[in-house]
Amino acid sequence: MHFHHHGYVSGDPGVQAPAGHGIDRPRELPDETDVLVVGTGPAGMITAAQLSQFPEVDVRIIDKRPHRLEIGQADGIQARSVETFQAFGFANRLIDEAYHITEMSFWKPDPERPQEIVRTARPADDPRGISEFPHLIVNQARVLDSFAEFMLRSPGRIEPDYGVEFLTLEVTGEGERPVLATVRHTAGPREGEVRTIRARYVVGSDGARSGVRAAIGRRLEGDQANHAWGVMDVLAESDFPDIRRKCAIQSEHGSILHIPREGGHLFRMYVDLGVVDPAAHHAVRQTTVEQIVERANAILHPYSLDVRSVAWHSVYEVGHRLTDRFDDVPADRVGEREPRVFITGDACHTHSAKAGQGMNVSMQDGFNLGWKLGHVLTGLSPAALLRTYSEERQVITRNLIDFDREWSTMMAARPEDLKSPEELEEFYVKTAEFPAGFMTEYRPSMITAGTEHQDLAAGFPVGKRFRSARVTRVCDGFPLHLGHQATADGRWRVYVFADAPAAGEPSTLADWAEWVRADPASPRVLHTPDGGDDDALLDLSVVYRQPHVDVELMRTPRAFRPQVGPFRLSYLERVYAALPGEDVFEDRRIGRAGAVVVVRPDQYVAAVLPLDEPAALGRFFEPILARPARPGRRGATTAPRSGTTARDVS
Repeated sequence: MHFHHHGYVSGDPGVQAPAGHGIDRPRELPDETDVLVVGTGPAGMITAAQLSQFPEVDVRIIDKRPHRLEIGQADGIQARSVETFQAFGFANRLIDEAYHITEMSFWKPDPERPQEIVRTARPADDPRGISEFPHLIVNQARVLDSFAEFMLRSPGRIEPDYGVEFLTLEVTGEGERPVLATVRHTAGPREGEVRTIRARYVVGSDGARSGVRAAIGRRLEGDQANHAWGVMDVLAESDFPDIRRKCAIQSEHGSILHIPREGGHLFRMYVDLGVVDPAAHHAVRQTTVEQIVERANAILHPYSLDVRSVAWHSVYEVGHRLTDRFDDVPADRVGEREPRVFITGDACHTHSAKAGQGMNVSMQDGFNLGWKLGHVLTGLSPAALLRTYSEERQVITRNLIDFDREWSTMMAARPEDLKSPEELEEFYVKTAEFPAGFMTEYRPSMITAGTEHQDLAAGFPVGKRFRSARVTRVCDGFPLHLGHQATADGRWRVYVFADAPAAGEPSTLADWAEWVRADPASPRVLHTPDGGDDDALLDLSVVYRQPHVDVELMRTPRAFRPQVGPFRLSYLERVYAALPGEDVFEDRRIGRAGAVVVVRPDQYVAAVLPLDEPAALGRFFEPILARPARPGRRGATTAPRSGTTARDVS
C-alpha cells in the first residue's frame, strides 16, 4: 500500500482524505446530481464504488429498501470477481471468511441399485490453474457491505440513499443534466413524497423487473425452460458424505446442485422440482420449503437430510433473457447520439443460478461502466467512450447466456438422457475457464487495439483480462504478483517488459522511457495535470529480464520512478525484475525485443505495442484522452492530506 507521501499518516492508511463532492457531502438526496445509480445490488454498488474514486463527480445511489441487504440470494464468487475485489482492496478479507471450492463431486444412480446414488467423479475445480485466486462461496450481503465500506473510505464518500424508489425518467436533451428521474421516498420523514432529480446520467441496476429498463423502452427477450427449482439455505444434520463439498447430484428422482456455504455449517441446495406446465407455471411458486426438503431427501437416497433451520428459501423457473442494447440509444441513432441512460446486471440479462454467473457478470458490467463515466465526467475522455459499454457487455453476456443454457439443461437432464455417463463432469472440466470469468474477450474498439503486435507478448491476449504473474520488486527484493499492484482508481496501467540489456545500458527500453517522459506527443506529457503526480494518469511499470540483484535501481529510467505528493518524492516500487523459477518473460511468451502492454482501468489488456516504436503509445491514447489536462483535475497535488490519495487503496 502506497502512503506517507503527503506527510506522515498515523491512522488507518486505507482511509483516503475526502475531496471534491466528498467534502461535507450533504446527507439529504439533492435535486441535481451527475450520476444517479438506481439499485444497490452488485452492479450498482461496484459502479458507485468505482465512481467514488472520482470525487469531482457527484454520485447518488438509491434503493427502495429501507436499509442494507441482510440476506443475499447470490453466493458464488468466481475467480475473476476475486481478482476484481483485489483491486478494490477487500479480496483477502473475503477469502479468509469464505468457503473455498477446490473440487466438485458428481453423484449418479448406482448401476447395481439405481434407486440409490453413488459418487462417480471428484475433479479439481481449477485443474489447469487458470487463476491464482480461489473460487469462493460467500453471502452477497458481505460483498455489498465491502463495496459500501470502500465507498466511505474513498475521496467521494458516497453512501447509499435507502428508502427511495425509482418511478420513471425522461431524457429531455436539454441543459447539462438532461435526464429527469422521478422518485418516491418509501421510508423516513419524507415517506410518500414524490420528487424529480435532474442528472447527467442514470444507471439502472434495479434488477430483472427494472423500472429504468422499462422507462427507456428496452425489453428482456428470451426463453423460459419451463423447469422449476427450489433453492434453500439451511442448517441440517446429514449422513451424506459430501455435505461440505460442491456436488452435482443426479438421481431417478431429479437433480440437486449442492453448495456448502461459509462458516462451516450452512449449505445451499438447488433442488429439481421438475417440468412445469406452461399453462399453470405460477402454481409451482407455492411449493413449500417442507416440500423442497422432501424432494431433496428422495434425490439423496440412501442418505438423508434433517433440516434444523432455514435461513432462506425460494422457488424459481430457469429463464435466459437479454436486451438488445444496454443503453437508451435508439437503433437508428447508434453511432450518432451519445447514451444518457444505462442498464446493468439483471436489468439487462437474466440466466439460471446453476453456473453462478448472476452476481459475477453483473459486477463486471458495473466495473466496465464506472471508470468510463468517471473519465467522461472529469473531462479526460470524450463522451463517445460511453458507447463502448453496450457494445462490449452485450456481446459478452450473450455468450455467457449460451453457456448457461447448455449447463442448466444438462443439470436438469436425467442421467440416461445424456450422451454418455460422464458427459456432465466432462463438460464441467472442459469449460472451467468460462464460468470462472476468464473467457471474456473484448473486440477492437477505441479502447481495445488490434492484434497485429500480439506475438510480442502472446501470453497477454488483447481484449482479455491481464493475467498476473509473479515478479521481484527491485527496491527491496520482495516477490509479489505484478497484477495485484493495480488498484481500482480509474488509472491506466502500462507494463513495459524490457529488451535484453540491463538497467543503465543503452537500450530500446531507455529510448522508449525518455520519449514517454519528455516528448510533447507523449500522453503522460499531454494529459498529466499541472502540479499533479507524474503517475496521475498513466501508472508505468517496468520488468527487467535480469534477477533483481543485477538491476541498479538508480540507473533505471526516471519514467519508472515517478515523483509524487507535495514533497515530490520518488516512488521506487514500479521497477521489477524476473523472478527466478517463475520467469514472466517465458511464462507469458515475451520475446527478446520486449513489449509494451497497456491495461485498461478495469484490468483488460487494451493493447500490445512494440518497444521500438514509442509513438505507438501516443497514437493509441489519442482518441481516448482527447482533451488536454487541466489544473485541479483528480490526481493533482495541491496540499498534504491526512490519508492516502485516490490511487492508494490496495
